[in-house]
Amino acid sequence: MALFTLENINYKDIVTYPYIEIPKDRTTFICGESGSGKSTLLKLLNGVISPTGGRIAYLNKNIEDYDPIELRREVRLVSQSVYLFDMSIKENFNEYYAYQDLKTIDEETMKDYLDICHVDLPLDSMCGTISGGERQRVFIAINLSFSSKVLMLDEPTSALDDKNANALMENIKLFCRQKERTLLVVSHNRAIADKYADTIIELPGGKKYE
Repeated sequence: MALFTLENINYKDIVTYPYIEIPKDRTTFICGESGSGKSTLLKLLNGVISPTGGRIAYLNKNIEDYDPIELRREVRLVSQSVYLFDMSIKENFNEYYAYQDLKTIDEETMKDYLDICHVDLPLDSMCGTISGGERQRVFIAINLSFSSKVLMLDEPTSALDDKNANALMENIKLFCRQKERTLLVVSHNRAIADKYADTIIELPGGKKYE
């Protein structure tokens, strides 16, 4: 079943996607050269930006017919830029939940999500003092905890060595498969894509192959 369908999409005459279909409940990687529109594609899919022309359907419904706030909660985008407060890991979880008017999760659940993302740090660790790779994984763990139907990761392994990159992707893919969630990943790491993708979409051209 198609989760997203993009037809004749144009964005400000910068990038075009003639036709792309993204399957539901699978792990799809978006690959391509720099400037091919990988990150732009993710922003289009959760309504951060709108296409200049063409149609995007989410679950066979025009994406413009969805409430944008609800869409972004259901289709969660974790950007390349890591946004963490200069607080502890626990306080960052709490701040993100408060921002979305949600009841925060308990410490054990926080640790469970940190474990999935291979963060072996105490909850009172200050995010301003940990490494870039650890910050990236904490940020992903917080977003993973919101249980969105679709999780979109933009270059999630860019700050990681091969060992941590593989451990992260293996755990996140397993988690999403068990929870019947769709995982969509932009990556320049073709070895990671080839290993963990169920489907690869190569840009430019919008050509899908399996």
